[in-house]
Amino acid sequence: MHLTAMLRINELTSEERAVYATLKPERLPQHVAIIMDGNGRWAGHRSLKRFLGHQQGAKSVQLVTETASRIGLPWLTLYAFSLENNLRRPKAEVSFLMRLLKSYLESNVQRMMDNNVRIRYIGRIHELPTEVQDKMHWAEGITAGNTGTTLTLALNYGGRSEMVDAFRSLANEMQQKHISPERISEEDIHRHLYTAHMPDPDLLIRTSGEMRISNYLLWQIAYTEIFVTERLWPDFRGIHLLEAIADFQRRERRYGGIGENCGEVEEDPERMKIAAS
Repeated sequence: MHLTAMLRINELTSEERAVYATLKPERLPQHVAIIMDGNGRWAGHRSLKRFLGHQQGAKSVQLVTETASRIGLPWLTLYAFSLENNLRRPKAEVSFLMRLLKSYLESNVQRMMDNNVRIRYIGRIHELPTEVQDKMHWAEGITAGNTGTTLTLALNYGGRSEMVDAFRSLANEMQQKHISPERISEEDIHRHLYTAHMPDPDLLIRTSGEMRISNYLLWQIAYTEIFVTERLWPDFRGIHLLEAIADFQRRERRYGGIGENCGEVEEDPERMKIAAS
């Protein structure tokens, strides 16, 4: 629930307030997930080194998170570093990204506290360098008592590897509790996902115009609304988050059901005729 007393709309920019005024606060998404794409292209368009694109992208993370906290968005999950990035990017770039993560946490933890933001992580965190894990746990511990937006960074994350980990964990539970395969439900799988503690995303935003999911939250986005923007992540700001939410609110979510403008419903199955082809 979005309690007006807890919102900080007055801290939005004038442009953000103009977009927010068009929204229905009671219909804000509970969970927004973002595929942050385009750091390298942003740098390339400016004839800059790739690492400068990543640095600018880190600034976008904090600005978007602060807007999310001001409007009372409960959950924001960002695809920061994929399992494939870790395996396929040049070692120098991966090393820089790890240093950038540490620097981001060190530089922004006070801003998280000021904005009542709690930080958490999903992914195979145990495979990251020890000093990076230490800094992650440090920031998580400091912000653990915050009650506003939960910022979740997907790090060394892959949707398929999450399912593998979930199935392994579930198989171990089945073995220990002597559970037969026939009794497995979707809820059992959900309990073993990295995201078991949060709702599934209502809205998935992808920057840079790419039309693919990139192995992100594959189980969780079964009924998620998808918004794709040509804007590269380093240029993405809080106002663009609000614009994506405005687009989300114009949609009708049916979850496999029938919408308002989908033709008349025939209640008598005997009167339904199959037309000859």
